Amino acid sequence: MINFLAAFAWIFDPAHWEGPGGIPVRVLQHLAVTGLTVLIACVIAIPLGLLIGHTGKGREVAVAITGALRALPTLGLLSLLALITLGWGFSSTSLVPAITALVVLAVPPVLAGAYGGVEAIDRQTIDAARAVGMNEWQILGKVEIPLALPLMIGGVRSAVLQTIATATVVAFLTNGPGLGRYILDGLPVRDYAQMLAGSIIIIVLALLLEGVFSLLQRAVVPRGVQATHTRVDETRGHATSGGDRSTAPDPVVAEAEANMQTAAYRTD
Repeated sequence: MINFLAAFAWIFDPAHWEGPGGIPVRVLQHLAVTGLTVLIACVIAIPLGLLIGHTGKGREVAVAITGALRALPTLGLLSLLALITLGWGFSSTSLVPAITALVVLAVPPVLAGAYGGVEAIDRQTIDAARAVGMNEWQILGKVEIPLALPLMIGGVRSAVLQTIATATVVAFLTNGPGLGRYILDGLPVRDYAQMLAGSIIIIVLALLLEGVFSLLQRAVVPRGVQATHTRVDETRGHATSGGDRSTAPDPVVAEAEANMQTAAYRTD
């Protein structure tokens, strides 16, 4: 309890909010590293995931690769990449090995969200889009991506949370930026208040981003799908509250599901 009080006292000390080592600067550095990492991971994984989900080819390979990447220890990978990049002429303060290690960590959830979101779409919806004359690019852009977007955002959300928690390893580089500096700098001098304060700030930052991405994930659900889900839930609620519990399909539910499929491929 005393350590927590000392940590909060350290955080709210005005002296720790100024200068190049102040909390605002360290937070921005941490967010910059996280943002760059997730951006690179999205550029790599989202097109690949959409291709896998749309064509249905390469899923087994993608699952195997992402599983293998998840098993890699980030700190060990960072140390290996640091040694390799030093041999290539990069300085010991270069962020290349740290960003590379974090990208390896961020790619699997983004990739899984991309191809999982497309695969989750009802095939009847895709067939209906083809039936109205859409080509493959139109199906991808107007049907698959909008319907897969919530799961895609979920994959990015997972990648952001993993990266922001693991970005502390950047501090293991000489003068590495970010909130991990507080932990690394406090360790040799046993400044446990500073170390705990750095951990608390990282936790708060992760919780804030979790809330933002949770709201964003709900906001990107297509309005037609939201309305249909509401109608289906209300209809099923009325059905279960009555005396008739037959397994025959409810015509209202069937109509709602048909409307959802129609809204999915309706052109502008």
